[in-house]
Amino acid sequence: MKKTIWLIVALAALALALTACGAETQQPVPTPVPCPTDTPCTECPEAPECPEAQKAPFQDQWATSGHADTTAMAFNDWNDSEDKLVPARCAKCHSTPGYLDFLGVDGTAAGVVDNGAPIGTVITCDACHNAATQEMTSVVFPSGAEITGLGPEARCMQCHQGRSSGPSVDRLLEKLTEPDVVSPTLGFQNIHYYAAAATLYGKFAQGGYQYADQMYDGRLDHVEGYNTCVGCHNSHTLEVKVDECAQCHEGVTAETLPNIRMVSSAMDYDGDGDVAEGIAAEIAGLQALLLQNIQAYANEVSGAPLSYDAATYPYFMGADGKAYPGWTPRLLKAAYNYQVSIKDPGAYAHGGKYIIELLHDSIADLNGQVAAPIDMAGLHREDAGHFAGSAEAWRHWDEEGEVAASCVKCHTGAGLPMYLKNGATIATAASNGMLCTTCHDEANWPARYAAANVTFPSGKRVTFGEGLEDANLCLNCHQGRESTASVNGAVRGLEDDTPDANLRFRNVHYFAAGATLFGSAAQGMYEYEGLTYAGQFTHTAGFATCVDCHNAHELTVNVEACGMCHGIETAEELATIRMDAIDYDGDGDTTEGLAGEVATYQEKLLAAIQDYAANVAGAPIAYDGHVYPYFMGADGKAYTAWTPRLLKAAYNYQYSQKDPGAFAHNARYVLQAMYDSLADLGTKVTVDMTAMTRP
Repeated sequence: MKKTIWLIVALAALALALTACGAETQQPVPTPVPCPTDTPCTECPEAPECPEAQKAPFQDQWATSGHADTTAMAFNDWNDSEDKLVPARCAKCHSTPGYLDFLGVDGTAAGVVDNGAPIGTVITCDACHNAATQEMTSVVFPSGAEITGLGPEARCMQCHQGRSSGPSVDRLLEKLTEPDVVSPTLGFQNIHYYAAAATLYGKFAQGGYQYADQMYDGRLDHVEGYNTCVGCHNSHTLEVKVDECAQCHEGVTAETLPNIRMVSSAMDYDGDGDVAEGIAAEIAGLQALLLQNIQAYANEVSGAPLSYDAATYPYFMGADGKAYPGWTPRLLKAAYNYQVSIKDPGAYAHGGKYIIELLHDSIADLNGQVAAPIDMAGLHREDAGHFAGSAEAWRHWDEEGEVAASCVKCHTGAGLPMYLKNGATIATAASNGMLCTTCHDEANWPARYAAANVTFPSGKRVTFGEGLEDANLCLNCHQGRESTASVNGAVRGLEDDTPDANLRFRNVHYFAAGATLFGSAAQGMYEYEGLTYAGQFTHTAGFATCVDCHNAHELTVNVEACGMCHGIETAEELATIRMDAIDYDGDGDTTEGLAGEVATYQEKLLAAIQDYAANVAGAPIAYDGHVYPYFMGADGKAYTAWTPRLLKAAYNYQYSQKDPGAFAHNARYVLQAMYDSLADLGTKVTVDMTAMTRP
């Protein structure tokens, strides 16, 4: 009985254990709760838009720009390609992956695009905002020229530089020695689109074809703060900051930007007689003339008619509508420059003078080969001297990379204000001519800087007087670089007629009109001891200062005002003016203008200088006013047999040559100094002065 009871208990315990074990592994299935029939199920809400704070900065502005235009050909030209890639040669500027590849951000080598880029991308935020672009300070152009010292604009310039250059054209033509022979191997060389940076940097980037015998404008100098891509354009919308342009260009709108023209741009570049139209219109006028010459040349020299379509590659077409087949080296250069001017629609603002020079030179080059050349008599390549960016006065230091401190005052746009403020200058970058702010005080616009008086190289201080302080500005540069004092310093202690190997020519420099005007008060010419000289030439009330007689921007003489007293009508007639009947030069003509009297003195003085050099100094001398150092020996090099007497006379001769308006600025002073030089040389060589009169 007991055994039976224990067996029942054991079986019951086993059953309990199995029940507990099963409870650990089995979960009850919950009974589903149906939706109430009277209330519909709640649907999940749509995801909310990203809060404004989480958007990329300036995203909305960027979305309106050409960089974001997903429909543009610039980002879709390769959609039908077999590999669906933007080629490596194009990817840098036509896709964000390509630009990042060029920068090396993707891990590839920097400075080159290694791979094609996927189609379907535009220029997005990370193309410009990354570690590589933050450090970028230089850009290499297709010409091989590297522009350094850049800021954020370097990002823009990597693409807006074109794909070709003047040197590229030269390399294409280097084996073709006949400029007017059609070559079947030649095709058109295309600058590509929107090469604004190449226009901006002019001769330094060499984006255009620069003819070997010409000089070209350098980098366009605008005004501080508006001198770079991002200074003038909104970097996200790419639009011009027109509201800021209006601070100086009153009333300008986006539509009227092409109408802008500064008073410094006084020339009629395209010869249409309109000097009020914008620089864009001047460029358009020259483009029309160049295309006319290009088509005439194509017909007459290449023997195949040519047409142009800016919207259809390859732009220059033959009669069959296909790529033009009749390229010669001369034609290619001109057509390339035409395309350069067309493919930067903002060229008038980026570097209009550089483009004008390219077009002008291309017209001139074709002119010699066509039956009906363009009449270029009314065309102008350069501005007046202060603004002639391609002139030697501004381009002389390009190779050195900076203008020497001793030249900065008068040969850079920032030099004069620097000098007036500090009384000294330091070496600085070359300029493209003067700026508005060279003479006008930006802080007190449009007032000009005022100089109470001006110190000349002689150490003399002069002034036009109270109330005329701003007229003194001209005197700071138009004073020469030498004087009686410096010549005396050079010859002190030397024998008058003994050559000295250490003696060198003292060059007064150019256009020392201020020194001529003030005569003995400035002592610009060499004044011989014991003799008296004319002082300031005061002329007449209202016509006594530089700006009384010259247009301050065009630099031309106010001929109409002169005519009121002198009865002249043209600038050429200025040289005929004289107010007395004294025969200063002894040629018997008392009706010729004072310019004629000065010219005869110059002829006599040069002859006496050459006589003295050969027969007293013992070495012949030649003079060339266009080639430094002007006075040459028989070997064509700088003359070295200087004596004190010869140096004084040569200095005065050069002075008279380098102020071409000396006859008007102070004829008596100039004639006196040259007369005395003739008399001094006449103590050693024969000089016939019997009929001459010293003023």
